[in-house]
Amino acid sequence: MIFDTHLHLVDRKRLSYPWLEGAPHLNRDWTYDEYAKSAACMGITDALHMEVDVAEVDIDAETAFVADLMQKPGSLIRGAISAARPESDAFVPWLERVDRSVVKGVRRVLHVVPDDVSQTPLFRKNIGRLGRAGLPFDIVMLARQLPLARALVDACPETVFVLDHCGVPDIEGGAFDPWAAEITELARRPHVNIKLSGITAYTGGAWTFGTMRPWVAHVISTFGPARIVWGSDSPVCTLHSNLPEWVAASHALLAELSAEERDAVFQGNARRIWQI
Repeated sequence: MIFDTHLHLVDRKRLSYPWLEGAPHLNRDWTYDEYAKSAACMGITDALHMEVDVAEVDIDAETAFVADLMQKPGSLIRGAISAARPESDAFVPWLERVDRSVVKGVRRVLHVVPDDVSQTPLFRKNIGRLGRAGLPFDIVMLARQLPLARALVDACPETVFVLDHCGVPDIEGGAFDPWAAEITELARRPHVNIKLSGITAYTGGAWTFGTMRPWVAHVISTFGPARIVWGSDSPVCTLHSNLPEWVAASHALLAELSAEERDAVFQGNARRIWQI
């Protein structure tokens, strides 16, 4: 079984996605039914919907959208990793009223805002509140920002973190050493996990198993199978691959693990981290 911890769905009639205008390849509806049909062929049995950086006024509406999907007969959707604004005074009221039967975690896209946003006392205080509420925080930052991620997780030791997309490595540029050093440092923090998700998007398009193997091997050697979760990053993975290719590549990249370790990466760790 595979638990997809990073599924994006897009419904432009219901929600507003300002960033899609600058991403023509992705600028269409990406429906649950389309995903579910493909997922069923690959052993994906469960999924968390990852927020899609909707307009701020639509954050609650996106949660309602996910709640509706969860009610579909035979739905794969187990909850939402919701957008939020931890840099805002409105965060605490949001956290107090959010539907915890739907919202299983939180993410704030941090590579589209100034670097200092995640370093402010208010942001860190609110991320600390997530830990006390039992909600993990997904970090999405560029590789150059990983020292900021390290500062954030050190400031919030009671919060569980998940580093998306293996820390967004510059695979196309071959910038392995600085990325690897930061991954090693982050792995020393036991409350940090890492997500093997959609890294084909950072290859520039020409990738093979051999291209990906050193990067994934470093993630495995530093974090270990007990702190890695799997995600499709669908449909962003379609920039330089597709969902079946990424699933197949993931099986190959994890082939040297034991059956128990692969099961932990593909579904067991996700159930533990997000309490599902």
